[in-house]
Amino acid sequence: MILKRFYDEPLAQASYLVGCQSTGEALIVDPLRDVTPYIEAAKEEGLRITHVTETHIHADFLSGTRELATRTGSRIYLSDEGAPDWRYRFAERDGAVLLTDGDSFEIGNVRLDVMHTPGHTPEHLTFLVTDQAGADRPMGAFTGDFLFVGDVGRPDLLEKAAKVRGTMEAGARDLYRSLQRFKQLDDWLQIWPGHGAGSACGKELGAVPTSTLGYERRFNWAFSVQSEDAFVTAVLEGQPEPPAYFAEMKRLNRDGPRIIGKVRHAEEVEDVDGIVRDRGFVIDTRSASRYALGHLPGSISIPLDRQFTTNAGSLVPYDEDLRLVVDDWPRARTAERHLRMIGLDRLSGLILGSTLDAWTSAGGRLETSERIGPLELAAALKKSAVEIIDVRGRDEWDAGHIAEAVHVSLGDVRERCHELEKDRPLVTYCASGSRSAIAASILRAEGFSDVKDLEGGLAGWFQAGGSATGRDLSVPNSGSRTPAGV
Repeated sequence: MILKRFYDEPLAQASYLVGCQSTGEALIVDPLRDVTPYIEAAKEEGLRITHVTETHIHADFLSGTRELATRTGSRIYLSDEGAPDWRYRFAERDGAVLLTDGDSFEIGNVRLDVMHTPGHTPEHLTFLVTDQAGADRPMGAFTGDFLFVGDVGRPDLLEKAAKVRGTMEAGARDLYRSLQRFKQLDDWLQIWPGHGAGSACGKELGAVPTSTLGYERRFNWAFSVQSEDAFVTAVLEGQPEPPAYFAEMKRLNRDGPRIIGKVRHAEEVEDVDGIVRDRGFVIDTRSASRYALGHLPGSISIPLDRQFTTNAGSLVPYDEDLRLVVDDWPRARTAERHLRMIGLDRLSGLILGSTLDAWTSAGGRLETSERIGPLELAAALKKSAVEIIDVRGRDEWDAGHIAEAVHVSLGDVRERCHELEKDRPLVTYCASGSRSAIAASILRAEGFSDVKDLEGGLAGWFQAGGSATGRDLSVPNSGSRTPAGV
């Protein structure tokens, strides 16, 4: 048996290839939309991809199952479990094999036994893998978003992201029962999860790529909770707000993602004047500091960092053409790929940093943005001369916030900006300053002329001696000046 793990850092997502050396067949589990790595890996191993499957209807990325099946001619295997409204709607037209609890299928000498493990989603499956060439018991399990290293999949996404009411507690109870059943399996069973640290599909996922059931049974908190009611309370408590784009991913993955085929890369745009006149949707992927020094009027700052995919998915409309400002061609291709992974395909042009420099040299006008320090903010608050916007998640806000702030999560800023006064100075803040800079750029693009973000975020506020409501989040004063009136 051949086993390969593929890991995408921005999505904290793992997919797998399992193949049989004897027959040359291979299966891909939970593929991303960029299917080239799977095809190349199979070729290197002398395998042909004959099967493709996924553990559940994903919320955090666009599935590559249909893409891979089209490119390789492989057969699709999908769950037929769960509620009628959340079963795969493309299964019949794509000729998929439907799977239920207790089913099995083979990849040459490798057998996969299907175990229905609802909780994270109603249709979720786990695949138990047996290498029949030398064993008659499973050696490992593809657990998807059911069981992680150190954690379990969150059961609230169907309700919070897809707005299917009344499913959160029911999912938590299903998850508890799935764990009780699963823990009866052998200690040696290797756990091959669908996500690692940084994923929004759980609370405290471990960074170690794999584990064993025996280890998880002893050290994963979810196995130590003794009653169903206690588990429900524990698993639902403290779950962060899901990114706004999760709802779109759930719908697209249920109905069937569009097949890309041959990737057509976006081309460079040289008519910067035309873009400024059109006031289309422009994302500046350069660093926040470079954006602050000079950016196209109306453009939004979303730096190409580890949070780019999540931020873009939550802020970029799926029904509008998009242009990107990028430093150079390599970063342009990276940004393109990240956008495709979550179905943002309407990329109509690229503005390279060199093009922007040439435009400004020819007389083009860039806008700048400002930050505000804790001392200056404290003085403004004392005079009631500014309104402050906390753009962190709800759980962060509940834990503690600046007393005078109003809460508008980053993903809601565009939708709710009409609630704010355009003629009043605004200051945005988050934990460290990264999200607040993005929020400030959105507000400026929406016509707010006097917007700054808090330098250093809440951490800088505390370091300067500021306080917050809720539980005490402040750090000890390191000797810096205390903002007057805070």
